[in-house]
Amino acid sequence: MMMAFNLWLVFLVAAMGLAVVPGPNSLLALSHGARYGHRRTLFTICGGVFGFLILIAIAMFGLGAVLAAQPDAMTALQWVGAAYLVWLGFKLWHAPALELTELAESQLYSPVTLFRQGFFAALSNPKVLLFFTAFLAQFIDPTVALLPQFIVIAVTFVCVEFLAEYAIACVAHSIRPKLMKNGQGFNQCCGVLFIVLGISMTLA
Repeated sequence: MMMAFNLWLVFLVAAMGLAVVPGPNSLLALSHGARYGHRRTLFTICGGVFGFLILIAIAMFGLGAVLAAQPDAMTALQWVGAAYLVWLGFKLWHAPALELTELAESQLYSPVTLFRQGFFAALSNPKVLLFFTAFLAQFIDPTVALLPQFIVIAVTFVCVEFLAEYAIACVAHSIRPKLMKNGQGFNQCCGVLFIVLGISMTLA
């Protein structure tokens, strides 16, 4: 038995609720969706969900508890994650305004770069490890093998997160004409939000 169906339904609803809460990856999907289109943003989204998959694995197999017991390691990871978010914010702040015309290939980030940005955005907040550890504990049956439960939980969460971020990217791309009127302001707003997220991590 991998996971009781009624328990899985509860987890599915909880995962859907978590997916709609604004965070670094949903913000990145919004920004990339508007700038590059929903198809290219798939690379960003795949990088993000791969990062979440790693965090879920780490949390379920115990490193979340290790980090909680080692404040110095937690603090170091927190500063690294905060610095990355602030760096992303500055890059978005200085990004050129959106254009309706298709961007030249030389102006586009490569799929690897987009994947990497999504991946590191997911890993940028080490507190997610502690959150996943506490959250997932509610759905784990200690009397059942952990690996099958991990597969069900991980696949469910990353699928929900993928669909939510892709929907955000599609909506952002569909309103590009409106964003064009104040494209620089859109980039700057997204940049400020990333910087605020990074700074808030250091103050929390």
